[in-house]
Amino acid sequence: MMLPSDIQRISLILPFLSSIPEKDWSQAEIRTVTSNTPHSIREGHLLQHAMFILKGSVRIYKVSEQGREVTLYRVQDGQSCVLMMASILGEVTYEASASIEVETEVLLVPVQLFKRWIDTYEPPKQFVFKQIIQRITSVMDLLENVAFRSISYRIADFLINQSTAHDAIIKITHEQLAIELGTAREVISRALKDFANKNILVSRRGYLQIVDRGRLLQILSDEAM
Repeated sequence: MMLPSDIQRISLILPFLSSIPEKDWSQAEIRTVTSNTPHSIREGHLLQHAMFILKGSVRIYKVSEQGREVTLYRVQDGQSCVLMMASILGEVTYEASASIEVETEVLLVPVQLFKRWIDTYEPPKQFVFKQIIQRITSVMDLLENVAFRSISYRIADFLINQSTAHDAIIKITHEQLAIELGTAREVISRALKDFANKNILVSRRGYLQIVDRGRLLQILSDEAM
């Protein structure tokens, strides 16, 4: 049973759910999961719940026939996975997989209840379509980078987005970076070695340290022209 205090807290994180009356919350629940929590949210799974992240981070990714992963996006505080929403509304199996990165608090709403919310209340419907538009844009950017950008550009773009001028250390392995960018670890290792030879960064076990942020920005600028 969802407590009134829980509903109030959820409404602060997910304001579009504030329109749902208390009587319609009886089947919803909050669950805390970690990277060790067993779950079946894999490609081909038929979802039983709509899921909203109250706190934490879940990585959404695809796996190729060759077993190579590529990160599509992350679902974090106050967000939902649009591929999950599309699967639920289209009544089809899920087209990606999910990996829980940190301790994460999830709101679970049974599919039939969520569909009733969508049919009855306008704010949840607006939220879903707004999220879909935003994610389509980000995934299109990802596809454009994979198809048309060099690996040097993609690495530079990732490093710039994951760091600041005052925090130049990024905790990531070559394998993890390959998964983020959807390429082979060997490709990443060669590119990072080239960056290191040019004194752009220092590569150590488990982390990268940016030495020349300006050179990374120059790589982005040169290829964007």
